[in-house]
Amino acid sequence: MAAHDPELRRLAARAGAAARNRLPDADARRAELAAARLAHHITTVVATAPPLSDAQRDRLAALLRSGAGETAVAS
Repeated sequence: MAAHDPELRRLAARAGAAARNRLPDADARRAELAAARLAHHITTVVATAPPLSDAQRDRLAALLRSGAGETAVAS
């Protein structure tokens, strides 16, 4: 996790507190944290990567849409 990102730290604290206190929205808070971490990572990678072709962008978008590690598009 990017420990210097205040939003990720806030979400991690909320998720941890929800889990510790067994709050009913603990799963939702963990999911929110996971999505924020993924968005942060994607933003970092895209900022440093060379431009992608339309086909490459489509393949990456399909991977994100497929969820749960399923391969949506063949390499």
